[in-house]
Amino acid sequence: MEIAGRALHVTSIALAISTVIGVPLGTWLALTRFPGRRIVTALIYTGMGLPPVVVGLAVYLLLSRSGPLGEWSWLFTVQAMVLAQVIIAVPLVIGVTMSSVLAVDPSLRLQLRGLGASSWQATQALLGEARFGVILGLVAGFGSIISEVGAVMLVGGNIDGRTRVLTTAIVLETRKGNFDLAVALGIILLAISFATNLVMVLGQGRLAEVK
Repeated sequence: MEIAGRALHVTSIALAISTVIGVPLGTWLALTRFPGRRIVTALIYTGMGLPPVVVGLAVYLLLSRSGPLGEWSWLFTVQAMVLAQVIIAVPLVIGVTMSSVLAVDPSLRLQLRGLGASSWQATQALLGEARFGVILGLVAGFGSIISEVGAVMLVGGNIDGRTRVLTTAIVLETRKGNFDLAVALGIILLAISFATNLVMVLGQGRLAEVK
């Protein structure tokens, strides 16, 4: 239970940070035209497919004693794991949010502005129309980081009582031959993922009924 709680704690913080960063940026990219926008979009889509172990290596080098952020002393801490998961999840949240907002009828924004809505009010309305896609992006982000093992193993160190989470514990117990415990941990991980997706699906259903 301690390991499962830590996994939820790390992933929840990372997803919250990714949401605060990713949803506004995805919306802005969808509604703004500027030179180099296609390049930025290509970088976002590339980031959506970044191998987690590469992200872990990059964060490890940043936080190592000889790295530019070594003075933070974050390596092999929960903070380092959160940082790695944020880097993994943010491109996914940005990309899905951007696609969801772009899928909304572009004339809606013009109609809202014509009716006297401010730019912020029109953007809020567009996000409301795109909420199903945004929720899907958050679900995908949660699933990608709670089930990730390579990055958190590298930057967290899988330290018992400090940075061990479900995925790293499964790897450790499998290597030790404790298959019963590894399977039990795997079932807990699947149950958490299923429960999260179920909540999101039910929430989407209620939003659809309201709409």
